[in-house]
Amino acid sequence: MSANAGSAGWGVGASNTTEARLLRRHPGVGSLMTAAKRRIPGFAFDYLEGGVGDELCISRNRRALDEIEIVPRYGDDVSQIQTAVRLFGQDYDLPLGVAPMGLSGLVWPDADLFIAKAAEEANIPFILSMVSNVDVETVCSVAPNTTWQQLYAVPQSDYRVVFDMVDRAERAGVRALVLTMDTPMRQKRLRDTRNGLTVPFRATMRTVYQVATSPRWALQVLRSGQPRFANFVPYVEGEATPNKVANYVNEYMVGPTTWDLIERVRARWKKPLVLKGHQHVEDAVRAIELGVDGLIVSNHGGRQFDAAPAAIDVLQDLRDRLGHGVPIMIDGSICSGLDVLKSRICGADFVFAGRPFLAATAALGKHGPAHMAAMYRSELRGAMGQSGLSDISNVESATFRMHRAQPFGNRRA
Repeated sequence: MSANAGSAGWGVGASNTTEARLLRRHPGVGSLMTAAKRRIPGFAFDYLEGGVGDELCISRNRRALDEIEIVPRYGDDVSQIQTAVRLFGQDYDLPLGVAPMGLSGLVWPDADLFIAKAAEEANIPFILSMVSNVDVETVCSVAPNTTWQQLYAVPQSDYRVVFDMVDRAERAGVRALVLTMDTPMRQKRLRDTRNGLTVPFRATMRTVYQVATSPRWALQVLRSGQPRFANFVPYVEGEATPNKVANYVNEYMVGPTTWDLIERVRARWKKPLVLKGHQHVEDAVRAIELGVDGLIVSNHGGRQFDAAPAAIDVLQDLRDRLGHGVPIMIDGSICSGLDVLKSRICGADFVFAGRPFLAATAALGKHGPAHMAAMYRSELRGAMGQSGLSDISNVESATFRMHRAQPFGNRRA
């Protein structure tokens, strides 16, 4: 067979591989979001796209990333790009993982499984939400090398659910625990409020119409069943119907993740422990003093506090204060490989993305997450080449600025 089999000439339309065909249909996150909007009910798309309040924080995340400029460098050989990184003693193929997304089964049934499988194949970490629609044991069975587990506070009976989840994570083979800090109180998401979003579904004329006009989504729900909070099923007395499980979560998963709880989880969990949601330097310092192994700088993707700063804007202050002894990670509007590179150049050791993977799943079903991972990889490699970087570990040499009012410089200086 010819070395050029499957291609016809030069250009983006030349290749006829499955990935090339997908790329022509959906060359970026915007295209996938558009396809997802056509394919799923309006209330599900609003849950995917929306945020807290007037969604100012979502816009702030995106604007801050867009303002970052990198001065290109040319002349060096960048034909061999190295994107692999080592984190908590494990090698990953990209400095990118999948952020936790609660109730992703509402957007596309079994999304957690599809995304976990794709993460395993791409060798990137997948953080399973505590309020996922697939339990941790099942996810670890399909992604044994890359599953992390997120935890929220459940104060009932002296946090018995939290500590049992810690033990289940250990037995299942979870690689790291992620305690989420930025949900001390429930917040008002205007889109979900207008839609009367509930789990299980509460039928109204509006939701019935939206479901009826989303036949692929409806068929997938019929196959998989209504989404429920699968990790909580063992803690519900009697038959764990979707209603009973949802009521349990609504009643008991309330309140903040406290410093005392962090200490207790740290004492019980011997593998890497990560805190997610910190943006204040003093909070980060205290977390490290308690023995936490890493931090994810995050504003919950703009879904918790509309006045929170863009995560990228506080990253360098945290890096300057904490130095390089502790992995500092970031999430929030990471929509491309270029965003991954910008975050790394600004000081992040690792980067997480959520919505793009879920949008790709809604748009393309089980094939979507792998397509999204391949896009991130290709875009990151291209951005690195333009920046004169052949190894992702050398980002400190890149010349950049975060705002037009700043001079260009690099972190090595």
